[in-house]
Amino acid sequence: MQNSQPIKLRIFKSRLLFVSVCVCSAITAIPLLAILGEVLVKGWHQLGWSFLTEATPNAYKAMMAAAQGESLPGGIAGGIVGTFLMLLTASVAAIPTGILCGIFLSEYRGSWVATGISYLTDLLQGTPSIIIGIIVYIWVVVPTRGYSAFAGSVALFIMMLPLIIRSTEETMNVLPATLKEAGLALGGSYWRVMLQVLLPSALGSIFTGILLAISRVVGETAPLMFTALGGAAISWNMAKPMAAVPLLIWEFFNDPNLQSLIWGASLFLLTFVLFLNLSAKRIAKKWKL
Repeated sequence: MQNSQPIKLRIFKSRLLFVSVCVCSAITAIPLLAILGEVLVKGWHQLGWSFLTEATPNAYKAMMAAAQGESLPGGIAGGIVGTFLMLLTASVAAIPTGILCGIFLSEYRGSWVATGISYLTDLLQGTPSIIIGIIVYIWVVVPTRGYSAFAGSVALFIMMLPLIIRSTEETMNVLPATLKEAGLALGGSYWRVMLQVLLPSALGSIFTGILLAISRVVGETAPLMFTALGGAAISWNMAKPMAAVPLLIWEFFNDPNLQSLIWGASLFLLTFVLFLNLSAKRIAKKWKL
């Protein structure tokens, strides 16, 4: 009987902590659910084939449609094309560079070069996106004398790089040391073992980090405002200004005639990010080390 009181007290504390965690989680989820609900309710009816395949209407067409009580013509095709082109260009440069840097940091973490790269990676990861946009504006836009999708890709490349580096480094660090020892014992060279044994073993986690890096930068607006600039037309020329879905959302917000398109564009962007995150979780679960 004397020991029953402490046991009951511990059970009470455990249940109280469980209830507190549930309540705090619910409070945290309320703003997220409110945002998602608002975007879903106002944007789902806009998503359609024409919205995804037609260019953004100009102010005159939007005014005429509003005056006649019709739905706004056009869509966000230019932003979709620009977003995927800039992401593709940035990924082609960031993925191999980030993976190689991550391997280097994992293998030579005691050297002063690796220490310096590690500090720079942390600094770059914490740099505000608008600062990166300004730097790329000075480095690329000013020398080339014009805004371009290539400059936007450079900004996204810089933002993706530290995420891929850290993902690769942490994944390589948790691989069993026996994998490398076995490969070297079989007569394989150091870099052959690294690229043909260790890297394939960590591919699932590295690919997950790549998807998370893409989902992190796909919604960035500030760096693209200083680099890609944006536009309404569908463009495939990387040397010219190009639209992106986040830039279109900002332009819709500033134009009273196009503000109703904000919800459809926002829902598309949220859906794309959700798809990337779910894919990353699925891959991480399937290829778990």
